[in-house]
Parts: sequence; structure tokens; C-alpha cells
Amino acid sequence: MAVFSVRLQEIIDQFHLVPVSEAERAGEIKITTSDVNRPGLQLSGFLDYFGNDRIQIMGMAEMAYLRNLSAGERESALDRIFTRQFPCMVVARQLEIFPEMLTASRRYHIPILSTDDITSAFMSGLIRYLNVHLAPRVTTHGVLVEVYGEGILIQGESGVGKSETALEIVKRGHRLIADDLVEIRRVSDTTLLGKAPDIIRHFIEIRGIGLLDVKNLYGVGSVKIQENVNLVINLEIWDRAKNYERIGITEEYTDILGIKVPSHTIPVRPGRNLAIIVEVAAMNYRQKEMGYNAAQTLVERAMGQGDGAAPLDLDDSGAFGLDDDEAFGLDDGE
Repeated sequence: MAVFSVRLQEIIDQFHLVPVSEAERAGEIKITTSDVNRPGLQLSGFLDYFGNDRIQIMGMAEMAYLRNLSAGERESALDRIFTRQFPCMVVARQLEIFPEMLTASRRYHIPILSTDDITSAFMSGLIRYLNVHLAPRVTTHGVLVEVYGEGILIQGESGVGKSETALEIVKRGHRLIADDLVEIRRVSDTTLLGKAPDIIRHFIEIRGIGLLDVKNLYGVGSVKIQENVNLVINLEIWDRAKNYERIGITEEYTDILGIKVPSHTIPVRPGRNLAIIVEVAAMNYRQKEMGYNAAQTLVERAMGQGDGAAPLDLDDSGAFGLDDDEAFGLDDGE
């Protein structure tokens, strides 16, 4: 798996950190882990399991410990950890920085930075930032839209109608995140975050017309920088020989970076309003997340278990005896 990195200068700019010492190298230093460390035990001499690749954060407790040491003891304690060549040290709360820290910084060429944020707030913000920017990622062909607050990844073969569906979705008041290429990052064990590559952000391609700037055509409310991937819609040309899901009891999933995302396969046929189908899929997903499953309710009624309803006679396919042509409103002549 590829290892991603963030340059220290980007972190300085993002969190408005104040350079104190050796910050000239910030553009060269790469951060490769979202783990950070408060070196309390290390200052006292316990250096087992010290993460050389972690940003070291000095809070009120660490600085108070150093303050209680003599100048010689302080220099020795700092020298022990600076020899480990970690990326940088950040001092929180704009606490006073000891001369021995500056000496160690210059001796080992390790930047010292300062922030006025409290330690816990800075740490949590930094970890969130690094989790996103260092996350495992994959770029996939498709369209990502936000519908009723849910991130919907629309996939399918080239020419099946993904971009046209996305454009109709935008016209109906929802938002475009990415067209054609979607960069998906695994930011936690349960969360996937999708966005467009910078070069094609807010653009959509419609065959026969060309590229459209959605933000300029429909306004800033029609686009969004990034969104979680909650549901996958697979569009495919309708195949008479294939049995498509009719009731929705069987759950389908698409594996993305090791996370199983609920998915639907939607057959495409002239006359079908795919934008409305995607809207309904988003609303149905939200209902399931809130504990209501329409398909399960129907099955319970069919089994005579819900609200005293009489049992329904489902055929083996669970589709009330309709074939696919009837389900699409087609007769044998079409």
C-alpha cells in the first residue's frame, strides 16, 4: 500500500503555527503518520516505544515538568528526545519556550513551533487533519453527488448516463462533488470520504455539449468540496435475462478500501427517470439508518405478522407474480 505524506509547511499554514526555531526546513519535512505524541514519559527518561516519526506536542504538564528541573537537568532531558530526530515540536498555549529547547533545536535541526490553542484542542484538530490527508485512497471512475445529505457514488460503464443523471440531480436542488473521477479516502474504519481531483473540481462532462462548470451555471450551492460515500448506485443497461432486485430484502454491498458500502444495481432503459430513482434510494437509505425497512415491513405483512394484516401471497421471486416486462410497464410487443 502506498505511503502518503503531508509537508510540515502545509500544517503550519493550516493551523497558523508560529515558527520559533529551525522552521526554514518546514517545506522539506514530510509527516507520514497521523499519530502524535506528548513526551511526558520520554522527558523523564523512558524512551521505549518512542515514535521517531511523530510530531511532539508540549502542553502545560510537560512544560511544568521541565520548569521544575535545573538548567542542566533540563538540557539533558531535552537532549535525550531531540537525538531521536522527530519531525518537529509544537508548544501549545503560547507557553514560554526554554533556552535549552532552542539550543537542542539548533543542534539537531528540528523545528520548534508555537500555537495559542489549548493542547487537547490542537491535538484533536491535528489528528483529524492528518487522518484525512494521510488516509489510504483510491481513484475510481464514477460520479459523486450529495442527495438529502447522503453521499451517493454513481458507477457504471462509460456512456450509461452517469453525468446526465448527476446534472438532473443538481437541477433538482442537490449537489455535485465529483464527475468522471472520484478520489475516495478511508479516513476511519467505517468512513469513506470522496472528493474530485483539483483539476476537474466542479466540472461535468455531457456528451454532445462538452464540459460544463456547474458552480458557475447553478451557483455555489450546487457544489460541494467533499462528502462521505454512504451508498453506491450501479447503473447498467437493462438485461432481459437478468433478475433484478424487486423487494429489497437482499442487501448488496460494494467493497471500497475494505469497507462494505450498501449498493443498488439500477437497470437503465429509455423513459426511466434515474434522478428520481437516486433520490428515492437516498431517502430509503436514510430510513434504514433510522431503523425502518420497508421491505422487511412488507415481508412481515406477507407472513401475517404485522398490524393484524392478512397474509399476502408472494410468489417465489417475492414480486407478486409479475415478470420483468410487467414490472417495467411493458407488454410483449415492446
